[in-house]
Amino acid sequence: MDFDWTDEDRAFRSRVRDFLKRELPADWAEISRHGPGSREQTEFCLEFCPKLAKAGLLVPHWPREWGGEDRPPWEHFILGEEMWAAGEPRGAQYMNVNWIGPTLMRFGTPEQRQRYVPEMAAGKAIWCQGFSEPDAGSDLARLRTRAVRDGDDYVISGSKIWTSYAGLAHHCFLLARTGEAGSGKAGIAIFLVPMSIPGIEVRSIPSLIGHGDIHETFFTDVRVPASARLGEEGQAWSIIGYSLANERVGIPRYELSARVLDQMVGELRRRGAAASPVVQARAGSAAAACEAARLLVYRTVDKRARGEPLGAEASLARVAVAEADHAVTDFGMEFLPDAFDGDAFPAFLAHHERAIVTGIAAGAAEIQLGLIARRWLDLPNGDA
Repeated sequence: MDFDWTDEDRAFRSRVRDFLKRELPADWAEISRHGPGSREQTEFCLEFCPKLAKAGLLVPHWPREWGGEDRPPWEHFILGEEMWAAGEPRGAQYMNVNWIGPTLMRFGTPEQRQRYVPEMAAGKAIWCQGFSEPDAGSDLARLRTRAVRDGDDYVISGSKIWTSYAGLAHHCFLLARTGEAGSGKAGIAIFLVPMSIPGIEVRSIPSLIGHGDIHETFFTDVRVPASARLGEEGQAWSIIGYSLANERVGIPRYELSARVLDQMVGELRRRGAAASPVVQARAGSAAAACEAARLLVYRTVDKRARGEPLGAEASLARVAVAEADHAVTDFGMEFLPDAFDGDAFPAFLAHHERAIVTGIAAGAAEIQLGLIARRWLDLPNGDA
């Protein structure tokens, strides 16, 4: 791998930074501290993302026919790094950019692509993902939400939990079981469900990670046309594999972690506490974790840029990003505990809150470790 950026890459990064400097408001720190699922940040992203799209900086890596510019995967990750370093002003729309849009472009019918992709490319759509369930957690093969065929429709009943952004979402990327209860992975289908139709109830879950970020979502006899199904019955697992590989490496939190760590060390210098060997050792360890996460993510980007399929590398990168997040927030909590009280250092508190969910979103870290054990280390299953 060539670790140096090209002149074109540097110019693109400068272009993104200039845009953020110009377009982010003076009170952005206050808006962003509420979390991507808050009403404040959701309303902001619906104003900000159309501007980003108009500047060619929302989906430049997408095909031209769907509003992109056919730019290389590296620009996608430069864009993601700068957005996350700034507190992710795209809000929930980063999911559209990273994986929902590309999944629909690859697996959707012409009608589905035409209905949903243009509004994503224009920065006008909020989606949520209906994956985890109360009795299944991150084990999607055990999900129990049912979609029963009734003529030209499906009737969906069940519940989801930890549904990010559901309170303000326009649509849900929903997994439901169409096969028998014991059909496992083979009995699952994906449905593109408008959140405004009757029978859907959303309840916010109070949490430390932001206002309105996560929810319980209940589906009671929700009727959707068969045309809302993405792919065939039983095809969901292969589609989800493609989607999650994009999502797991599409959130460069390490960039935010590294910049927050720099701010923490700067504050310790101001206090005259940065010369401590213990502080320096722990700061170095946290910085190394950020760089390890960066390089593992870059490895997956490099494979994608070469057109090679992703395997367990995506899970390795995902775990490394979570560990970097936690290393930085643990450093701050140990050496700057007072900085997490009050409003003096909103970036520290916002990073700490986001780090709580890093090991859960896009597949729990424990699930990723299991995938690494089987697919990377070739270890036997525990029940073998």
